[in-house]
Amino acid sequence: MTPPLPAIIPLFPLPDLVLFPGLVLPLYVFEQRYRDLLADTRRSGEPFGIVRILEAADEEQNKPLHDRLARVGTLAHLRSVTDHDDGTASIVVVGGERFRILEFDTSHSYLSAAVQEDPLPEGPNQQDMTAALSRRLLDGLLSVRAADAGAIKEHAPQEPLLLASFAATLLPLSGDQREQALDTIDLLDRLETLISFLPRNDRALN
Repeated sequence: MTPPLPAIIPLFPLPDLVLFPGLVLPLYVFEQRYRDLLADTRRSGEPFGIVRILEAADEEQNKPLHDRLARVGTLAHLRSVTDHDDGTASIVVVGGERFRILEFDTSHSYLSAAVQEDPLPEGPNQQDMTAALSRRLLDGLLSVRAADAGAIKEHAPQEPLLLASFAATLLPLSGDQREQALDTIDLLDRLETLISFLPRNDRALN
């Protein structure tokens, strides 16, 4: 059973990047505030959250960081850390559950937030439809990335949730489209959303 989330988690905002459950993401930690975040995460053993930065910093508008972030993100579980002599670090994280931000906390050098875990449900008696949509999505991905078809077939996950994450990363999508795929109501909705982003000819493969 997954342990409950802490009331407040550190946030690692990234421009135009959406982490999906089950995916591996390498990161380079160099800013002092994120070095602090990494140190606290290593001490606690708890995940931190990755959220997308929606707007770049603008000196004229002077919006604080928390006003420029998406309100939905994904837990990042630390898998490895390579420390460098200059104090920076290369880390690898794996995407966990989706969460929604309830309230920001600015009491640390890095931004934190109170969050509510929001795992993606799979509706009852939807296995056949989920399997059919997974096949359509994979076929569309193979068509869009024809040059990589061999590697995609070899590495594509069997589990529909992980296949959706795999496809969301490999398809040529905008940050807005990836966030839309993350912020879906259930697994069928996520699969259908990703299929809708395929070029028209590739949507109709089946």
